[in-house]
Amino acid sequence: MGRKYLTVLSTALIIVFIDQIAKFLIKTNFQLNQTLPIINNIFHLTYIHNFGAGFGILQQQRWILAFISIIVIGFIFYYLDRIREKERLLQLLAGFVLGGTIGNLTDRIINGYVIDFLDFRIWPVFNFADSFVTIGVIGLIIYYWKK
Repeated sequence: MGRKYLTVLSTALIIVFIDQIAKFLIKTNFQLNQTLPIINNIFHLTYIHNFGAGFGILQQQRWILAFISIIVIGFIFYYLDRIREKERLLQLLAGFVLGGTIGNLTDRIINGYVIDFLDFRIWPVFNFADSFVTIGVIGLIIYYWKK
């Protein structure tokens, strides 16, 4: 296995681990819909079940969302060969998207929903997997825009 594959896969694995541990801690220490203010009215931990995608779209479409995740994962592996060994930032960003996608796919398959808990009160509640996918996608857009 080449170094770039190791970078992408280890990055993804670390993200899945962080995401799943955080979700486990929330699920075992909070009641559903319980909220804990960290910074009152700015940032709370709020345990919810998300049966859709971002911003509440595609509610109750578990298998469609799982299928989309599998397509994204396949797309990343397909294009991994096109990433050069020296493009370390690109490898990390691909690992971010891969790890976040796998993290939420794991929830959908095991639970039938995604566990969300990061609540900034002005934005829908989300999780670490969502954050890494977003950072990865924005990073990839900027990376290719500048290229």
